Amino acid sequence: MHNSAETRRWRELDSRHHLHPFTVFPELDAKGSRIITRAEGCHIWDSEGNRIIDGMAGLWCVNVGYGRERLARVAYEQMKELPYYNAFFQTATVPSVELAAKLADILPEGFSRLFYASSGSEANDTIVKSVWYYWNLMGKPEKKHFISRTLGYHGVGLGSASLTGMRFMHEPFDLPLPRFHHIGNPYWFAEGGDLDPDAFGKVAAGWLEAKILELGPENVAAFVAEPIQGAGGVIIPPSTYWPEVQRICKEYDVLLVADEVICGFGRTGNWWGSSTFDIAPDIMPLAKGLSSGYQPIAAVAFHDRIADVLASSGIEYAHGVTYHGHPVAAAVALENIRIIEEEGLHTRAAGPIGAYFRDRLTNLAEHPLVGEVRVSGLIASLELVQDKARRQTWPAERKVGLTCREHCFASGLVMRSIRDGMVLSPPLIISEAEIDEIALKAARALDLTLRDLEA
Repeated sequence: MHNSAETRRWRELDSRHHLHPFTVFPELDAKGSRIITRAEGCHIWDSEGNRIIDGMAGLWCVNVGYGRERLARVAYEQMKELPYYNAFFQTATVPSVELAAKLADILPEGFSRLFYASSGSEANDTIVKSVWYYWNLMGKPEKKHFISRTLGYHGVGLGSASLTGMRFMHEPFDLPLPRFHHIGNPYWFAEGGDLDPDAFGKVAAGWLEAKILELGPENVAAFVAEPIQGAGGVIIPPSTYWPEVQRICKEYDVLLVADEVICGFGRTGNWWGSSTFDIAPDIMPLAKGLSSGYQPIAAVAFHDRIADVLASSGIEYAHGVTYHGHPVAAAVALENIRIIEEEGLHTRAAGPIGAYFRDRLTNLAEHPLVGEVRVSGLIASLELVQDKARRQTWPAERKVGLTCREHCFASGLVMRSIRDGMVLSPPLIISEAEIDEIALKAARALDLTLRDLEA
């Protein structure tokens, strides 16, 4: 625990020198940053000594929990032996080679080659360029248009932010770039109307077919989508959605990119969200759980039907970054995967702990504010509504989600608000007692939010 004078100093320095991501700067300056100083297991501590259960695993990423000495030790040993070398000029390092081989072992059948990056945003930018490169090699240079979803999140680079569908991320930056298009989401609660979920799933998939036909199949390069939309609000598609999407992509010769940045590495109870939803993608970006956030690293997995074309070209693949396959990051990621395997964390969310998580959160559906509870494995969302029967949300100016988020923090819980949905994605090591802690603190925050609304 640090004293209040230290906290004030850090907040002042932060305000003066640090530009935060996704921030309204005057709002942050008015209240000051929350300074996090340490973490262990599923909990974090701030500089004022408050113990907080991290219901978001950092930013959807700390799958093995905080404080893993094995990962710190591996990083230290690798830094001593070889802290860095690049992958340019026909060179490789042992950790990058071993990690690629390990990933090929656990990826779905047919994925045996990977390209490294430092973040999910970089991975998706790599995919944009590589898909264009692929279709050029295939003699179809007109296939350049991407389709994604209005509540899809794929990163913040020029290409990856253009894939992202959220308008608030586009307008200030003159995005999206040309040749990027967005369709609606398989979001039954908000967009399903009077249809039952299965019927709506087919309707939502049909939006993809309609957009392909509008653009011309000969012009469409790829459809990019998360198995479960994370930053869009934990949108879990109806069971009819993905089979129809795959039929459409195959019929019109459109590549299918399953963005596994959040869903991968056990979040839904399988190594991959694609396995949970029986998706057979052409390309998969990986990040977050790849190292459980202990080092910045990402990768793009190419199915052999794509990778063989790229690898057999006599044209230089003129793309890459300084920290491609960084040996320290790769060594940590490799050890992280070993921990996930040894402890069965890749399937844990599909077992009793996932069922307990679902049950405890489903109980919150009785709360007057909660219109729907969505859960898959260890990822969930509570939709906060004004009228349950009509699925009517609150006016945006009431800021219900943000109000609830602040009550969660004050109660010692990290629970993210997305619009008026409260989302959870805890570490995969979470215990039943810690799930109880989340449920109790979430219920308390809901009660205080309702009190504020009634006042």
